[in-house]
Amino acid sequence: MKTMNAFALGAIVLLALGVGGWWGRASAPVAMPASDSATPAPKAERRVLYYRNPMGLPDTSPVPKKDSMGMDYIAVYDGEAPAEPGTVVLPPEKVQKLGVRTALATRERLSASVRASARVEIDETRQFVIAPRFEGWIERLHANQTGMAVRRGQPLMTLYSPALLAAQEEYRIADEAAMRLGDADPSSAAAMRQLRDAAQARLRNWQVSGARLGRGGETARLAITAPADAVVVDKPVVEGDRFEAGQTVLRLVDLSSVWVVAEVPVSQASGLAVGQPAQFSAPNLPGETREAEIDFLQPVVDPDSRTVAVRLVLPNPDGTLRPGLFGEVLLQGPPDAEAVVVPRSAVIDSGSRQIVLVQLAEGRFEPRTVRLGRRAGDRVAVLDGVEEGEQVVVAANFLIDAESNLSSALQGLAPASAAEHDHDTDTATPDADRAEPGHEHGTAEELRDEPAKPDPHAGHAGHGGEH
Repeated sequence: MKTMNAFALGAIVLLALGVGGWWGRASAPVAMPASDSATPAPKAERRVLYYRNPMGLPDTSPVPKKDSMGMDYIAVYDGEAPAEPGTVVLPPEKVQKLGVRTALATRERLSASVRASARVEIDETRQFVIAPRFEGWIERLHANQTGMAVRRGQPLMTLYSPALLAAQEEYRIADEAAMRLGDADPSSAAAMRQLRDAAQARLRNWQVSGARLGRGGETARLAITAPADAVVVDKPVVEGDRFEAGQTVLRLVDLSSVWVVAEVPVSQASGLAVGQPAQFSAPNLPGETREAEIDFLQPVVDPDSRTVAVRLVLPNPDGTLRPGLFGEVLLQGPPDAEAVVVPRSAVIDSGSRQIVLVQLAEGRFEPRTVRLGRRAGDRVAVLDGVEEGEQVVVAANFLIDAESNLSSALQGLAPASAAEHDHDTDTATPDADRAEPGHEHGTAEELRDEPAKPDPHAGHAGHGGEH
């Protein structure tokens, strides 16, 4: 029995020693093997200076917080310039999401170039009207097709007129009598010469001085010839028709030279002048332009389209410029003086002012009111507000401008908001400190004079006690 007790006691001692050794090893620091490569130093974090209001208010906080609408304040790190009043600060990811693009403001000389639609018209100075000054009939119509080309001196028609025949016969008889009575009866010969001259004047007034005179009872006919190389554009008669004195029987046009009339808006016509170079292009002239000069500026504004007609004169020897053809005219004016020039997409026109957004730094934009000058194509001159070499926003500027107006409006309300915030901060004390003596607790006299209010729990306590 004693042996068994001794053995148990020894086992207990050995077990205690083993547990103690294990606990010591567990609590002792474990030596880690030395690494051959040095551990990289942790990346230095940027130091936060303060947190600014996300809506542009002049309100900062040393710790992260939210505004009244639940928006987080924006951290301003060491090295970042604070946003000045009137500027917009956007994070890089928002700038990329909006698709903001910028362009460089350069110094150039813009010219008053104007593009306008135009149409080819007939040269009014090269129109011819065939209208006999006597009455008669059309015996033969040679130019019997509209659009027919005729040459100078080519017969157009043959006419018969009793009045013309009488005048021709009077001229012939008087001329023959004057020659026959020249020596025998000078006075009668002089009378015949006067009669002949009168008949000749009548024929000249009828513009038939070149008419062939019939002799020996031959009936005279008048052949009307073409006054120039032209095209028949109007033929209101047919062969055999009777015409009155002064009636138009043919209308001819010389198309070797045509007019090109462009409709230019009044706002763009102020810099145009006669003699300035111009170019005309048309769909039927692919890749080809016709050089010309401004020949005439219409002094009257079209009341319907509010445009001014600008006329060019173009030679048309091959006939490709047909009247009625539409095209485009480019009018070039003299270049202006050098000025700062930006793309037209950079200008935001609100009606009362023009604004250009200038990129001050990466993600920082400043709206500026500008004074514009000449516009030429997709470029516009800026007379005041932007300097040469500055970056201006040409894409997504409307979105940035909207945020800028919001910030400016909120900054206008900043003094009142700041005052209210300071007042709320000064009065934001614990309830015990905010309570005034005598207001909530009352003075000693008020407490003494005020009757004691029954305790609602007193009865229950007493009842419970009795119970």
